[in-house]
Amino acid sequence: MSTEPIRRITVGYKATPSGEDGVALAVAIAECTGAAIDLVCIVRMEEPDGVPGRAAYQDLLVQRATSWLADGAAHVPAGIAVERHAIVAESFTEGLLDFAVSSGAGLIVVGGTRDSIFGRHALGTVSSELLHCSPLPVALAPRGYAERAAVPLTTITVAVPESARADNPLPFSLALAEQASLSLRLVSLVSLDDDEDIDAETSAQTRARHIAAANAVLAQAQRSVTTVPSIDATVADGDTLEDALETLRWGEGDVVAVGSARLAAPERIFLGSTAARILRSTTAPIVVVPKARG
Repeated sequence: MSTEPIRRITVGYKATPSGEDGVALAVAIAECTGAAIDLVCIVRMEEPDGVPGRAAYQDLLVQRATSWLADGAAHVPAGIAVERHAIVAESFTEGLLDFAVSSGAGLIVVGGTRDSIFGRHALGTVSSELLHCSPLPVALAPRGYAERAAVPLTTITVAVPESARADNPLPFSLALAEQASLSLRLVSLVSLDDDEDIDAETSAQTRARHIAAANAVLAQAQRSVTTVPSIDATVADGDTLEDALETLRWGEGDVVAVGSARLAAPERIFLGSTAARILRSTTAPIVVVPKARG
């Protein structure tokens, strides 16, 4: 995938608290990248069926969406370029993706659902669809992100895979860190989730081998990064992936980047099981990066 600087951010907007969370995250990213924001509200297309007033009803929906977008734009500080778009499409996801690609967006931003615990993530219909098909990176705001006190982004935490693969989010993360002057935290997750029925001695040997491999990967990644304010490398270790994630601490200015599943199509997102578990565990916004081509 491209690692060009982010110039435009597409926000899938609804007049809900989740929509406000998405706007707040887009603003935080725009403030440190200089990107412009496109607020997009999708109106479902009404199929002509001969019923009088059907077209007028769709026009009414577009007018309502336009009013909602004005309210959303009011949350964007002066100095950040923002445009509003009420678009008629067959589905929210399809309309949002079509707009983002055609507008040259470098990132799509959405809020999560209100089903999650405050400060945590949960996927709704739209966010789940985006995280399984988008050709662009997708950033998801945790519930209540709009209520944080306008804390600037400071650090991007990157979940680095154990080997050089096309689903490595490091190239995207490095480009974003350079553009936005963010610090980098490289994390390798070590757990025994995939090693069943092993005794304590074998478990210790396996963990030691995994940690050594993770440290080697992080050292190699660290050597390739020289142009960000600061860089840190951490091995998060636990019996399970959740235990490993519990050892990490998240600051108010953190954002997390994860790659797509290995089986994802090139230049497409497919949220894998590890990324999904990271999403459920973190209180930071999370960016899922499409798999690279080749």
